[in-house]
Amino acid sequence: MPAGLRSYVEAIPGMPLPHGILGASCTTVIDVPEDRIHELNGVEWQSLGCCPVKVWADPCEYNPLGPPPTKEFCRLETEHASPIHVYAGAECSAPGWSYTQARAHALQSLELGEQQAVEASFWRSKLTADAVDLTPAAGPLSIAQGVAVLEGCLAETYGGVGTIHVPAGVAALLGCCNLLREDPETGAQRTLAGNCAVIGAGYSAENTGPGGIPADPGTTWLYITGPLVVRRGPVDVTPDRPGSSVNIRNNDRKVLAERTYVVGTTCTVCAVKVMVHP
Repeated sequence: MPAGLRSYVEAIPGMPLPHGILGASCTTVIDVPEDRIHELNGVEWQSLGCCPVKVWADPCEYNPLGPPPTKEFCRLETEHASPIHVYAGAECSAPGWSYTQARAHALQSLELGEQQAVEASFWRSKLTADAVDLTPAAGPLSIAQGVAVLEGCLAETYGGVGTIHVPAGVAALLGCCNLLREDPETGAQRTLAGNCAVIGAGYSAENTGPGGIPADPGTTWLYITGPLVVRRGPVDVTPDRPGSSVNIRNNDRKVLAERTYVVGTTCTVCAVKVMVHP
C-alpha cells in the first residue's frame, strides 16, 4: 500500500496504577467541599494512637515501703500535613488545536499523572524527611526481612493497621514471596499482619533513603507509616476562556490544569533498605 498522509486519531488513553496512593483500597481520599476549602492550605491535628495503652497492675503487688504506684499520662503531639500542588500543561499551535481540545488534553494528562506526582512529593517531603532508618549495620536486608522489620516498628509505635510504601519496581518481588495478598473485599494488597501496601510509580522515580540519599545499585527503600488520609481539591483550569489561551506573538495555545492535595499520616515513619537482586 503506498504511503500517504497519516490520519489523526484520539490519544491513547491510560489509567493510573490501581494500588497507588490515590487508590481507595489503602487510602482515605476526601474531596474537600467548598465550605472547607481552607484545609487545602495545610492541616494539623493531635496525634491519636501513638502512645501505648498501659496495663494497670494490682497496687497490692508493689513494695509497701516504696512510693505508691501512679498512672502515666501521654502528652498529645500536634502533627501536620502541607499542601502538594500538581499540574499538567498542554501547548500546541492554535490554528490546529481548539481551546476545547487543549483543555481536554490538559485534564486527561492531569488525571493520568497526578497520582505519580503526589507519590513523588510525599516521598520527598514526608517519608525521607521523617523516617527512622532501621537498616542494620551489616547492610540491606532481603525483601521479606525488610517487611518484617517495618511491621515490627509500626506495631511497637502505633499498633493499628498501617501502610507500607513500595516502589512499583519492587512489587513483583513481594508477590513472588507471598508477602502481599489481595483482600477479596476491597482489592487492597495486604501483608499477613494486615497492613496495606501502596505501590507507587512516583516512589520508583524517587527511590531515596532518609535524608534523600539515593539507593545503591541493586537495592531499594521501603517505608511504613500509619494510615493515610488524602484531602483533594477541585481541578482548576487556566485560562477559563479560549481567547486568553493564545499567545498572539507566536500563535501558540497553552492550557493549564492543576489541583492541590494534602496527604497526612500519623505516628512514626520507619524505613529500611532491601536488596532487589544479589
